[in-house]
Amino acid sequence: MRIKRTTPRSGITRRTRLIAVTAGLAAAAAVAIPSANASDAPTTFSATALKSAGSSVLKADIPGTAWAVDSKTNRVVVTVDSTVSQAEIAKIKEQAGTTADALTIKRTPGKFNKLIQGGDAIYASSWRCSLGFNVQNSSGVQYFLTAGHCTDGAGSWYSNSARTTVIGSTTGSSFPGNDYGIVRYSGSVSRPGTANGVDITRAATPAVGTTVIRDGSTTGTHSGRVTALNATVNYGGGDIVSGLIQTNVCAEPGDSGGSLYGSNGTAYGLTSGGSGNCTSGGTTFFQPVTEALSAYGVSVY
Repeated sequence: MRIKRTTPRSGITRRTRLIAVTAGLAAAAAVAIPSANASDAPTTFSATALKSAGSSVLKADIPGTAWAVDSKTNRVVVTVDSTVSQAEIAKIKEQAGTTADALTIKRTPGKFNKLIQGGDAIYASSWRCSLGFNVQNSSGVQYFLTAGHCTDGAGSWYSNSARTTVIGSTTGSSFPGNDYGIVRYSGSVSRPGTANGVDITRAATPAVGTTVIRDGSTTGTHSGRVTALNATVNYGGGDIVSGLIQTNVCAEPGDSGGSLYGSNGTAYGLTSGGSGNCTSGGTTFFQPVTEALSAYGVSVY
């Protein structure tokens, strides 16, 4: 689920779909779905077979699915939300064909959505998201990063819900495929290089098992750990994002774009979407921040 913006634009069904993403993060406890596949058999699959299995999930095109290779089990773990039926799971396995045994299917509560509302709240014309990280280019020009599904179609950004204080304008956006965007600051608003008081001094990609912190304007600060890398999520409607960091950190709508970082001041990602909530828990996905920094030629400070 991609964390959605809080308020979708009237008449735009795609915006409506996006709003639920961040808030819909599913409970962290994934329940394995009984399968005829011998996924527990000590079979070793080649990198080619695992790639083929993952491609099959993409070709099946079932909204509410996410998948990534688990190097420990040598399987492609497919996480399905509550909207995915047994018939759709069967379609995924059928599409995989001879590589179906390389799939492990797990179900997670809730629905994958894009959560629109990192830290502080930022407001577009009709929705709210979260600021990810403050960044600057080699000339010292300052910007902030957030989710691409937030900047998609957005012009000016405001610091208040009344939308009277402009803080900047979108200068770049990449979604779907990726999920990052950049906004150039204007005016005299404060632009500290921190996330919830933690000084962000570097950026990197976390390893599986790394303890991480997420900050968002809806639910504040929550922590958890990285459960997979290079995950692909199908939010539906053609909104497929790949190369994501998968975690068991909770999030809710409006947390989209918010920051994922370590207690040591390392920036990791921007909140994309998920399922569940911060009462029962959830599964949340993040756009790696290093990719956005490279795309726009900027750095954290």
